[in-house]
Amino acid sequence: MSTKVAIIASNGGLFDAYKVFNIATASAATDAEVAIFFTFEGLNLIHKEAYHHLPLPTGREHFAEGFKNANVPSIPELVAMAQEMGVKIIACQMTMDVMNLKKDNFIEGIEVGGAVTFLDFAKDANVSLTF
Repeated sequence: MSTKVAIIASNGGLFDAYKVFNIATASAATDAEVAIFFTFEGLNLIHKEAYHHLPLPTGREHFAEGFKNANVPSIPELVAMAQEMGVKIIACQMTMDVMNLKKDNFIEGIEVGGAVTFLDFAKDANVSLTF
């Protein structure tokens, strides 16, 4: 049985995105089965427009130069890598309804589901993380 990694992404900043997608892609690279449940501000990480302009924490703007100098992939690049590696991306239906968002507002290839959809995956996960 392979390792399962269940991640909840509920925050929507640039640091949050790097945490979520670095763990997801590293896990997938070890042949783990990975699912990420995006809820509340975490939906920004997979929103067609927002994920190109995620905010850095106040006072941490100098990191932008560091990311560039270290040739760190952009969030859109990391999202594409995660998808290519088979990471399951689930957008929270309830949050989308509350925020009046539709599946079309998000990147291609996502799944829309409720908490139960994620819990079905996470119930026997070896690793569960929240960012």
